[in-house]
Amino acid sequence: MKITTKAAFTRFLIIFLLTSLSAMSATALSSAATPKIGDSYGGGVVVYIDSTGQHGLIAAKTDMPGHSYQKEEGFFNWYGAKDAATAFVEGFSDWVLPNREQLNKLYINRSAVAGMASTVYWSSSEGDAENAWAENFASGEQLVGKKTNGSHVRAVRLF
Repeated sequence: MKITTKAAFTRFLIIFLLTSLSAMSATALSSAATPKIGDSYGGGVVVYIDSTGQHGLIAAKTDMPGHSYQKEEGFFNWYGAKDAATAFVEGFSDWVLPNREQLNKLYINRSAVAGMASTVYWSSSEGDAENAWAENFASGEQLVGKKTNGSHVRAVRLF
C-alpha cells in the first residue's frame, strides 16, 4: 500500500495537533490545580507555597473556638492549644499547632487569612520545660512565654 505525500502530511498534521492539544490540556490542568497564597484550599487558606509550587502551608479559616480552664474565650494555655489545634477537623485530620517557623510564615501572609487578631498566637515549639515560643501578630515579634499563659490558636496543615 503506497501512501501519498498528501495523505502522509495529513496524518502527520493530525498527530501533531492531537499531541499539542494534549500537552496544552495537561498544562492547563496542572496550573489550575496549583493553589496560590490566599486561595481556599484543603479546608483552610494557603499562607505559604515552597519553591516547587507543589507544597506549602494551609491555615485554618478561623482561630480555634473555646478556651483553656480559667482563660477567656479564644485563649488557651500551651497544652490546651496543642489539643485544640489537633481537634480541628474541617474534613481533614492532620491539623496541628504550627511550629515557630510555620507561625512566622502565617504572620508574614496574615492578610491572606480573614480574622487574624493583633494578638499573641502559640507555636508548638518549646523553649524549655516551662516555656514555649509564640508570635505577637501586632508586631511580628517572636517571644517565649510561660506555657500556662493564655494565647490564641490558629491550626495549620501541610500540603
